[in-house]
Amino acid sequence: MPSTEVIWVSIGFFGQSLFFSRWLLQWFVSERKAESSIPLPFWYMSLGGSLIVLTYALYRQDPVFIAGQSVGAVVYLRNLMLIYRGQKRVASG
Repeated sequence: MPSTEVIWVSIGFFGQSLFFSRWLLQWFVSERKAESSIPLPFWYMSLGGSLIVLTYALYRQDPVFIAGQSVGAVVYLRNLMLIYRGQKRVASG
């Protein structure tokens, strides 16, 4: 396998690993709280992993992954916006 391909496959696996590890984080936090919880880093890991996998999908020109990761990235970004908007409202009273 050419070194360029090895690099791109490594990028793809890194993105997928980041994307998967968000579930481990969510599970760990929920177990510690003894209730279902989605911590803020979950959304950053979702967005980061999604964008990395999207970059890999664009390189591979894979329309299925491009579509899925594009929509997902928008959802994760929107959740972060809603979280920060809610925090601003609480802070301003």
